[in-house]
Amino acid sequence: MFSSSVSERTILVPILAVVATQLLFIHSVASVNDTNAYLYHKCLEKDGKYKSKSLYEKNLNSLISNTSVKDYLYGVYGYRPDTVYMVIQCRGDAYGSRCDTCLSTAYSELRKRCPMNKGAIVWFDQCLLRISPTTFINEMDLKNKFYMYNMKKVRDPASFNAKTKALLTKLTKEATRKGSERSPAQEYYEPGDMKLDGKMKLYGMVQCTRLIWNTDCKKCLDTIIGELPNCCDGKEGGRVVSGSCNFRYEIYPFLDTQR
Repeated sequence: MFSSSVSERTILVPILAVVATQLLFIHSVASVNDTNAYLYHKCLEKDGKYKSKSLYEKNLNSLISNTSVKDYLYGVYGYRPDTVYMVIQCRGDAYGSRCDTCLSTAYSELRKRCPMNKGAIVWFDQCLLRISPTTFINEMDLKNKFYMYNMKKVRDPASFNAKTKALLTKLTKEATRKGSERSPAQEYYEPGDMKLDGKMKLYGMVQCTRLIWNTDCKKCLDTIIGELPNCCDGKEGGRVVSGSCNFRYEIYPFLDTQR
């Protein structure tokens, strides 16, 4: 049963729902447009484990092997109690073969980092992959979340922070705008830029998974944009990434605008 509906150093800060301590480590981004760097993962221990060669594992492998995705897919395979639910959501500029390749990469990484976990999430630069033994459609996920930011600081943090929030808020409005002129690949996704002092520009992007409603997408983005002071105060670049939505901003282009 199946259905589908510039190199910079950055800091990654996982936000754990239960554990109070925060983990910090250095993450390197190789290039602007072509990188598909691993970002973070979360093994959802509450969903339990499956055994090797079990029906759950067979259903999971069947779901992945029979899936070809261009930009987004929500899939279901098998019957209770061994049903597997999956979502793959690619970044708005990483569609087609690039998205399909990201699925293969993400699944391989998920199996390595969360072996035998029935539920898990992995984030890459170009896609998010989540598997679960229970449905999570129409559920806004802000619990599974992390921050990334550039270690370099701007000269005027207050002004820069205000402009960053203004840009991301504007992009949120566009991303959640309903209209037949928006293609499926661009739904809940919006890139944009803003002029800064001199020749500098601020580049931004917001995106939600297409699992949630339009109103929840706006709520999700408004919530994480509100965390800018905690995430990226005065930093040249940063992002907040959750299971349902994410934003990123930089002072250099980081999206493939030629696609």
